[in-house]
Amino acid sequence: MPHRLPDPGPLVPVAVAAGLGAAPAALVAALAAGGEMSVVAAGSVAVALALCAGVFGWLWQRDVARLAAALKAAEQGEAPAQLPLFPPLRRIAEAAGRLASGLRARGAEAASHAAAAVRIVARLPDPLVVLGADAQPVALNPAARALLGEDGADLAALLRNPTLRSAIDRALAGAGPQTAEVTLPVPVERDLVATAILLEPPLADGGRLLLVLSDRTRERRLEQMRADFVANASHELRTPLTSLIGFIETLRGPAADDREAQARFLPIMAEQAARMGRLIDDLLSLSRIELSEHTPPTGELDLAVLARRGTEALAPRLAARRMTLTLAVEEGLPHVTGDPDQLAQVIANLLDNAVKYGREGGRISVALRRDGPGGRKGRRRAGVALSVSDDGPGIARVHLPRLTERFYRVDTARSRAVGGTGLGLAIVKHIVNRHRGLFEIESEEGKGSTFTVWLPAAAEPERAEPSRAAPARRDAAQAEPR
Repeated sequence: MPHRLPDPGPLVPVAVAAGLGAAPAALVAALAAGGEMSVVAAGSVAVALALCAGVFGWLWQRDVARLAAALKAAEQGEAPAQLPLFPPLRRIAEAAGRLASGLRARGAEAASHAAAAVRIVARLPDPLVVLGADAQPVALNPAARALLGEDGADLAALLRNPTLRSAIDRALAGAGPQTAEVTLPVPVERDLVATAILLEPPLADGGRLLLVLSDRTRERRLEQMRADFVANASHELRTPLTSLIGFIETLRGPAADDREAQARFLPIMAEQAARMGRLIDDLLSLSRIELSEHTPPTGELDLAVLARRGTEALAPRLAARRMTLTLAVEEGLPHVTGDPDQLAQVIANLLDNAVKYGREGGRISVALRRDGPGGRKGRRRAGVALSVSDDGPGIARVHLPRLTERFYRVDTARSRAVGGTGLGLAIVKHIVNRHRGLFEIESEEGKGSTFTVWLPAAAEPERAEPSRAAPARRDAAQAEPR
């Protein structure tokens, strides 16, 4: 390795001039001495040539180091501290700088386009899932995560669907875009149309197939809602409508001038008309709830506040039946994710049932407590349980699984006598389903009934707990969401 000389700084031109001029001067001196080079002159030439070679070697080594530093600076996107002195090396360093600058500009442009594409995909309303060559998920856009859940359990269930799996296999085999209609039964039944599109060439992250999902649940629910409303309305309204028509014909005919008959029939007609109004209101309410059941709510609320309001509004009816009500709220309950109007309707329906079917002069107990992994039921997630209990006659075990069906009544005559429509618990069930919660019923004949609504805490991801099998207790049953 040549010896490193200290950087002479501004003395470089002088050193170069000295090195370049020493050898010619010695040669001229030798020629002046008669054409024969003396030993002294030869030594001078050798020293001058050695000095010139050393200076050039040192300058070349320094410029090579500067060139390497300039290339490294260009790679890191920085300006070089010093450029080489020799023109060839300087031109190489300047060209490398220009090349690096152009590559950085193109890279920034490509990154900008990629970021724009990511933003566009993220804002698309339709769920998009990118699958690899093994049909496993690589990426999901926010709409897909909202539809299928953050933990991916719904996506795994979707990809196991045989119809969709066949469409994915055909698309990966190069058969062109494939479409499949899929129904996800849990946590709430949803109807999806999935389109599988092969990505050619594959994406850099291994993405091989684009799965576009379209949620058709709302459209299907609208069709079903119209059909159900017509069927239910025509069936349930027939009896009160027939009664009204009969009374009207009587009052217009034989009892046209009968004051006693009018006084007796008119209250019955008003009661039947009110019953028809309640039926229509409950049917419309149930239809609206079912229409949005597949879309979970996003707001947060304090369930205890709604429970206090519901119990306070019940005071006149409790006094009329000489019933007492107690409300027990555990301290520090977490908020739940929910729709305040719908959850208020759940509380009102459960309290209404307790007043209607509980024992006159009896007790109603309302309790709110934490119920999570360490709770009484051993839930997988943290949540809040709302229980409404009465000490009425109770419900036979055979009726418990069907209590949340539309228009199902344990005692039809008694239900109509107290103004029941047979839709209250069906409404509760569908609201709880929308909130990804659980609705449970426990009852024993002669010992009263307990209706419990469990809702997940707001801090947790919104997913429903799996439906439980038949209850272990002989005196209890659970109404599972249908």
